Amino acid sequence: MNPKLPVLTDREVIARLRKLGFVFYRQAKGSHEIWRHPDGRWTMVPRHAGKTLTRRTMKAILNDIGTGTDDFLAL
Repeated sequence: MNPKLPVLTDREVIARLRKLGFVFYRQAKGSHEIWRHPDGRWTMVPRHAGKTLTRRTMKAILNDIGTGTDDFLAL
């Protein structure tokens, strides 16, 4: 089953990334942060307080970390 992509804030995404073992790596250009996993996976998360990430951005993050929507939402 592949539900619609979630609409989450940057804080909600980062909390789930931490549960998966990702750690803050560095500040990227502007308000973006790079988060890395010890196995080499990484993703970029835009930090805009109070705003939700677009579905397109969520799809990119899920593809980067190699997890499905169901697994990500279950965290």
